[in-house]
Amino acid sequence: MKNTSARYKNTLLIDDNEIDNFINERMITSSGFAERVVVKNSTDQAIKYLIDNQNNAELLPEIIFLDLNMPGKDGFVFLNEFEALSESAKQKCKIVVLSSSISPDDINKASINPYVIKYVNKPLSEKYLEAISL
Repeated sequence: MKNTSARYKNTLLIDDNEIDNFINERMITSSGFAERVVVKNSTDQAIKYLIDNQNNAELLPEIIFLDLNMPGKDGFVFLNEFEALSESAKQKCKIVVLSSSISPDDINKASINPYVIKYVNKPLSEKYLEAISL
């Protein structure tokens, strides 16, 4: 069932942890934050999804929730690869880092990225979702 009063139409959740994805997806939809959540378990899957849909505004997410600590290519690799997307895709998609990392280096490195609008710690909560605005 679609939530027609959702604040956003599409979100993208990038995290290798299936339990976190399940909980976060439920939080995003049940809170009315977004109508639709696309879940990708890796940087490669997420970048492929964005490249495949970068010219389709209907499928591009307004908000991307990005975990930093993933095996193989981490969230910082995603941020670098995100840079290669079309200008329209980069302007539409805003990134919220959703991480368990409390490292000041990680927080600073993510926060200075021009596409990251917020850094929040796991677990995602309604309070965090309410604080996100474009």
